[in-house]
Amino acid sequence: MVFRKPPDGGWGWVIVVVSFFTQFLCYGSPLAVGVLYLEWLDAFGEGKGKTAWVGSLANGIGLLASPVCSICVSSFGARPVAIFSGFMVAGGLMMSSFAPNIYFLYLSYGIVVGLGCGLLYTATVTITCHYFDKRRGLALGLISTGSSVGLFIYAALQRELIDLYGLDGCLLIVGALSLNILACGSLMRPLESSDSTSPEKTCVDKVPDQYFVYHEKEKTVEENISILEKGYIDEKCVNNVPDYKQDNILNKNVLSSININEKDTYKKKVVEQTNFCKQLAKRKWQLYLNYWEETIVLFKNKVFSALFVAILLFDIGGFPPSLLMEDVARSANIDEEDYHMPLISIIGIMTAVGKLTLGILADFKWINTLYLYVITLLMTGVALFAIPFAKSYLTLAMLSGILGFLTGNWSIFPYVTTKTVGIEKLTHAYGILMFFAGLGNSLGPPIVGWFYDWTQEYDTAFYFSGFCVLLGGFLLLLAALPCWNACTNQSSQLPPNTYSYKVASSA
Repeated sequence: MVFRKPPDGGWGWVIVVVSFFTQFLCYGSPLAVGVLYLEWLDAFGEGKGKTAWVGSLANGIGLLASPVCSICVSSFGARPVAIFSGFMVAGGLMMSSFAPNIYFLYLSYGIVVGLGCGLLYTATVTITCHYFDKRRGLALGLISTGSSVGLFIYAALQRELIDLYGLDGCLLIVGALSLNILACGSLMRPLESSDSTSPEKTCVDKVPDQYFVYHEKEKTVEENISILEKGYIDEKCVNNVPDYKQDNILNKNVLSSININEKDTYKKKVVEQTNFCKQLAKRKWQLYLNYWEETIVLFKNKVFSALFVAILLFDIGGFPPSLLMEDVARSANIDEEDYHMPLISIIGIMTAVGKLTLGILADFKWINTLYLYVITLLMTGVALFAIPFAKSYLTLAMLSGILGFLTGNWSIFPYVTTKTVGIEKLTHAYGILMFFAGLGNSLGPPIVGWFYDWTQEYDTAFYFSGFCVLLGGFLLLLAALPCWNACTNQSSQLPPNTYSYKVASSA
């Protein structure tokens, strides 16, 4: 399917607004789960690594299921998926208020809410990329700030709701707020394709002709019966002599002829239906083969192959601070009088600033978005190495702000993916990359929690996190540099739907 040219405005700005509020409502609680994490530690008395699985699943399971989410959006459209996912997020949050143990939370909060968020994220990103081309970086930056603003507000909101109504009441109220996703999803009008079929054509018209062969056969049998009956009646009228013996013989001949024709028609009907099913199965199998062939072609691109390694290592190391920073401050014995604002809120608001700033920078032609993404990875690794040396609220707040701003590189990641593989392959490629991102999100916080359970301090854990992020950044840089010139020299040989990078003079 070939979509018509993105309008870069018009109804696209409505898409940006509703996508912003969709990510605000669905990701507010999962990203601010660090506040709930402390309550679950006290309520269930489990280890830090075991309890951290709840938040990591909520943020990782949707990304792990990104290929499935991409297929759902491609098959059903962004609007139906968004509405259905709104019910999932709201239902999962409300179910979590009745959790009797940590294992129930794995299902209700981790899997149900996480999968709903993954579907909503894929739907909002995909439909925004369809509506914008020249301003795609700005549009993606605006919608991605929704989750960051949600993190900032929900961190304080959930803490206030816990003080007023307890943990169960907090989850019920937050789940009720998530029902507003349904209204946002109803406004996600799809961008019509240029090769759309006429509405008069029904689904029946698309069925192969051979599937209806047996209907013609049945019609022939009915005509034969009518002819035989008509001939029999005419013959009786001409002779006008009652001959019961002749009547019985003729009836037997008619019935035997009908039975033979019906048997032949039934056999042919079975054969035609069997052939149709075989052709349908063969066609579906060919689609699966084409999917894996396209996946192999994607991984032959060095930049794309390095991207999936970088995003995996980045989420293993870069995601835990947003979940565990509150517990880091408590473990450092920081005085509550110096605790002016939740560290998670600082991460959230600075992530919003980072997403918007990096998204705007990505639209400048003289800025290379891949190099910009690599710089954010390297700086994130350095900031993670500095966390063990932060022993006061001020230093932790500064590092939280830096990490939040750099985490805003999520806004340019779809931009980099689109420029690497083209808009036609965005859904396929982005689903694969988000699968590895979800794997990193799911593993990162539990690994840091296990390091604490093992060593009773966070220093070793954040050294490990910083090393992972730096390694991913260097691998992506090494893969991009030699490939860059090759892609530039061979740009004329690339397919028309594939984009190549050029090294900016100021990069």
